[in-house]
Amino acid sequence: MNTAHAGLMDGVYRWQTPIYDLTRKYYLLGRDRLIAELDPSQDGGVLEIGCGTGRNLAVAASRYKAARFYGFDISRVMLDAAEAKLDRRAALAQADAATFDPQAVFGRKGFERVFCAYTLSMIPDWRAALTRAFDAVAPGGRIAVVDFGTQRRWPGPAKAALRAWLAAFHVAPRDDLLDVFASLAAERGFHARTRDILGGYAIYATAQAPV
Repeated sequence: MNTAHAGLMDGVYRWQTPIYDLTRKYYLLGRDRLIAELDPSQDGGVLEIGCGTGRNLAVAASRYKAARFYGFDISRVMLDAAEAKLDRRAALAQADAATFDPQAVFGRKGFERVFCAYTLSMIPDWRAALTRAFDAVAPGGRIAVVDFGTQRRWPGPAKAALRAWLAAFHVAPRDDLLDVFASLAAERGFHARTRDILGGYAIYATAQAPV
């Protein structure tokens, strides 16, 4: 585990967890659409990479009552908040997304649904994390990612202001995220689809695994 990054994340969120969910709902766009489109089968395993406070898993668990939910985060502070919120509705663990092994952490080889919601922009080795996420998708399953985009249709000053504000929270949009996502999908024979949110403010990408 990247202990330095774990410590940084604990420091960033130690005093934010009580207000985190309330404040983030205004700018972490696309999360609820992602959850609404998960549509796991009965008893299907759903994994969130970088589950944070457990907000997304709680929403998904209330919507898909027959599915099984799993989540992990590198921050112990965030996991404490998630455990208090989810109780027994999800299996939770502390793990590093860049080195995640589903068999070692949860005793499973793969999951029917795997998703990352505004986490890759905070993970130093995000390419390794995305690769691990793809590898955790079971045959016939699906991966979904929503995160900050390139803001390609935004005026220069607005884009610069947004990125400066995000940097204060140790968030860095990954400008080649869609390219890396598409490449990983093609290598594995996944069928990928991508969408822009608000002129590139964020991106929403999904990829369906072959059976």
